[in-house]
This record gives sequence, structure tokens and C-alpha cells, in this order.
Amino acid sequence: MTGGRRRGWVAWLRRGEPGDPGLAQTESAPVAGKVHMTWEQATIFAILGVSLALFAWGRWRYDLVGVMALLTATVTGIIEPGQAFQGFAHPAVVTVVAVLIMGRGLERSGFAEMASRRLLTLKDHRILQLAVLTGLVLFSSAFINNVGALALYLPVALRVSRATGQPPSRLLMPLAFASLFGGLLTLVGTPPNIIIATIRERAGGEPFGMFDFSPVGGAVALLGVALMILIGWRLVPVRRSATAPGALFTVADYLSELRVTPGSAADGASLRKIMEDADVVALGLVRDERQRTELPMFTVLQADDVLVVEGDAEAIDDLISRFGFALGGAPKTGAVLRGLSLHEAVVPPGAFAVGRSATSLRLRGRHAVNLLGVARAGERIYQRLAEISFEVGDVLLLQGRESAVKAVIADLGCLPLAEREITLGTNRRLALGLGIFAAAVVAAAVGLLPVELAFALAALVMVLTRLVSLEGAYRAVDLPIVVLLGTMLPVGEALETTGAADLLAERLVAMGGVASPGVLVAALMGAVMLLSNVVNNAAAAAIAAPIAIRMAQSLSVSPDPFLMAVAIGASLPLLTPIGHQSNLLVMAPGGYRFGDYWRLGLPLSLLAVVAGTGAILWAWPPGG
Repeated sequence: MTGGRRRGWVAWLRRGEPGDPGLAQTESAPVAGKVHMTWEQATIFAILGVSLALFAWGRWRYDLVGVMALLTATVTGIIEPGQAFQGFAHPAVVTVVAVLIMGRGLERSGFAEMASRRLLTLKDHRILQLAVLTGLVLFSSAFINNVGALALYLPVALRVSRATGQPPSRLLMPLAFASLFGGLLTLVGTPPNIIIATIRERAGGEPFGMFDFSPVGGAVALLGVALMILIGWRLVPVRRSATAPGALFTVADYLSELRVTPGSAADGASLRKIMEDADVVALGLVRDERQRTELPMFTVLQADDVLVVEGDAEAIDDLISRFGFALGGAPKTGAVLRGLSLHEAVVPPGAFAVGRSATSLRLRGRHAVNLLGVARAGERIYQRLAEISFEVGDVLLLQGRESAVKAVIADLGCLPLAEREITLGTNRRLALGLGIFAAAVVAAAVGLLPVELAFALAALVMVLTRLVSLEGAYRAVDLPIVVLLGTMLPVGEALETTGAADLLAERLVAMGGVASPGVLVAALMGAVMLLSNVVNNAAAAAIAAPIAIRMAQSLSVSPDPFLMAVAIGASLPLLTPIGHQSNLLVMAPGGYRFGDYWRLGLPLSLLAVVAGTGAILWAWPPGG
């Protein structure tokens, strides 16, 4: 945006109306003078304090914590009952939902595949590969959900890793961080930007435009990605546990052929009875020289049948001793398994599989797909597979007919990690998807339509043109994020209505003493950045934005640099895997440990604070 337009906004804000709190820089700022804590302020501080502790604890999911905070604030009278659920109609919530659906439409159009299909030709240029991958993720996440952008290129990165022999840990963490940096570039790049824009409008100013975040976000993103490409990747620990398909899962070592001996307990027993207490998976059956791979649980074994199973040595020995199997049959394992394929898939945030097990999902009975292994944090889990509840970041090893396995991966909302055939969208679909998206961006950028309306219309057109199915549109919506936004926005507003934001801003400014606005901007950015490493970034923005506005008013300066500081800080949780879904998504495929993230994340965070503060003071000077 131009400096003239920015100065025009500030001048308009300075005029204000008598009695209008707005964003005006008045001499009688609301936080001037001594502010004493009231019962309402103490209550909202207590609610936020407990909520932040629960966010950091992680025992309850963040959307549930948001509902608890909202209902507590309503029951205690901090929020009026009639206003409790108004957050779900907030423009920020509508915009986030529309962006998620549009991102699914771009994925279905073949956009990512078109952009990445030549990447595998760069096998001898690893730095260039990393640069191209991070660049693609950076650009994509500027316009679609960060996790969605990362998910598009995660399988490609793993294919590159396996083709070149380099550890995936050297690629995946930079990719995850690039998805966060990309969110800084535009209004719709990440939920904190949308929240900041709408809070600015609600406080009396114009909302930030589509590319108003670009000067600051672009400077931070370019420097951050450059650091990762040139030297940052060397700071990432080398984890080789997930480098190749056999590294996480050595399935061949656990395959055995069990022959049913005449008169044994297995002779005439149903497969259900045999599998009931056994920690093995039945993969196929040989009977009368015929191979069967689809085995209903009511299948009755007969003498001389050869059952092919997968499991560890202890579990197989236990099965032999209980049912009298003879170890080793006719060497037909290869024939039995012919036509079946192995696929690795990762469980992303919001997947249908989260919290469910293979038994509850009926993978074998309903889909004829076997779960052969589960890896968590880069290590295979050795326990009863049927009892494992899947968690975000788990890597699943699935076996079955290729079409069935692919259908199961899609139904569970998982992402394929093994090599896959890249299916390109037709030129017409690609042009249609990009055209719809570009039209929405232009309409919002020039002010023809409010951003939430422009993007909602674009999402509708994508559904009507079948770029996205109606079912796919609903699946694309990250409901926990929607619930979090709808609940935390009213709680954030309560900070203002109770005067708690005034009180906190006064204390923060007082602690800064005679510090310049630039120092306070840097301190605010760093504090919010630390907060976002343990609290969802949308919640961090909703809590910190009102405080940022009051800090600016107490200093009689423009609130824009403080709001931009909150946007940058909330969007860059780079120190922990729990700070953002993108960080968590690469943890298992990269074999990372919890303490690995700060090695690259800390220098990037420091760089972001320094570069971000400088860019803010240049693009959004406190004096207007």
C-alpha cells in the first residue's frame, strides 16, 4: 500500500468523533491515569489465565478450552448472554471457512502438481531443491491455509528425500516453517491476520487490505527463508529413522506362513476365533493352490491351509502354541501378496482418524485393508495395533488392494507419504480454479466486495463448478479452528469492555519506562511470539490485539505498528512442535524430537523480531 493511503487512514482516525473510542490518538487516551482493577477485570484475567494454562497443558483440545472460556465468561456476567455466540457470525470466521474451501479447490485443480512436477529433475542440486520447495510452500500458504499448503508438498518432499538419499529431517522442518512465513504475506494467509484486520475495523478504523501485510511480512519471510536455505538447514538434527520406506517399517521381517495341521485347534476354527486375542494380522490364505487376500472373519480354516500373517516373533510363537500351527508352509507368500500394495500415510490435524483405532474404523471388515504398523515421533510402536488410538502426526502402514487403500486414506483424511502417482488436473480445471481465486483476490483488494463476501462467493462458485464436491467442502473446513475463533473473539472483546486491556496496557507501558515505541513494538512481538508457541495462534491474536490498541493509545501513537507486531508474533511459533499444526505434521515423518525445533526456530525467531520491527517502523511508522 502507498504511504499516502496509510497517512490518510491515520489522519481520518485522528479526527474521530467526540466520545468515540476508535483508534484515534487523542490526548485523553482511555488508559491515562491510574487504573484500579475491578471485579470484572479480575474475572476476565482469571479466565484468560486458566485458559492459557489449559492451552499449554494440551490435555484438552483448544476448541474445547475456548468453549469453556466463553461459557465461563457468560455465566459470570462478563459477556452478555445475547452476545455469547456472536463470534460465530464474525467476518473473521466466515473468511477462514471460505479460505479453507478455496484451498481445497486449488488443490483439486492440479495447481500444486503443476508447480512441482519438475522438482524431481533437480536430484543433483539439493540446495536448489530446498529453495524450490520452500518457495512453493511460501507462495501457496500466502493464499491458502498453512497446513493445506504444507500438505500439498509434503509427499513431494518425501519423494525427493527418498530419490536423493538425504534425510527427510533436512527438508521437512524448513518446509513447515516456510508455510508459517508464507502466512505473513497476505490478509488471508493465516487466521491472525484476518483477526487483526477485523479488530482494527471494529475499533473504529478501516480493515487492513489484502496486501497491507505484504511489506512487513514479505521482508520477514524472505529473510527467514533465505536463512533456512543458506545455513539454517544445517542446524536441523539429522534423523534417519524415516529416510526410506523400510526404515520405519521392516514388514518383511515379521511375515510368517502358518500351516494348519490336521486335528489341531486351528482345524475347523474360524478366523475370528484365531484372531480374537492374537496381536497379528492375517494377510492371506492359500487353499488348494488358490490364493485369497480378502478374508472375512467368519472364514473357517481347514487342514493344510496356509495362513500368511504379520506380527512380531513373540506374537507368532504364541499363536502357534495355542492353535497348533506348523511354522512354514508351501513357499507361496509372494503369490499370496501379489496384487497387494503397501502405503504409508500420516495423520494430519483434524483428520477423521484422530482418536480412533483400526478396530473402531473397521479397516479390515469394511474396507479389506490391513493396518500393519504405526509409527509415532519417528519410532515404530510395538503394541497391539487394534488398540492404538491414532494421534496427529502418526504414520500408518496400510496394506491392501491399491484402490482400496487409496480410498481409505482419503476417507480417514490422511496424507499419503509413500511414492504416489501425481495426477494432474486438466488445463480447464486448472484455469478455472486459478481464475476463480484470482477474481476473489482482486475483488477484495480493490474494495469491490468485503473480503469475507468475496471469498465466500468464490468458495460457492468452486462448489457449483465441481472443483470441490459439497462433501469435500465440508471436510475442508477445520471445525476446531472455527469453534476456537467463534469462542475466543467474544472473550477478547471482553478485555476491552471490562477495561482489562486498558489496565494491562498501562502496566506494560509503565514497565517499558521511557522506551521508544520501536522498543515496545519489538517487546510486544517477542512476547506474543512466545505465547503462540504454547497457545493457538488465533487465540494469541484475539487476546493480544486489544492490548496492542490500548498500548498505542496510551502512547498517543498510531496503533498500526502494534497490530502488525501482534500479527507477526502470533503467526511464527517456531520453537515447539505444538506451536502450530504444520510443526506437528512433520514431526513423525521427519523423525523429530520435541527439542529439535528450537535449534532452527530460535535463530529464525530472533531474526523475525529484528527484521519485523525494522520493517514495521518503515512501513507503519508510529507517528503516522
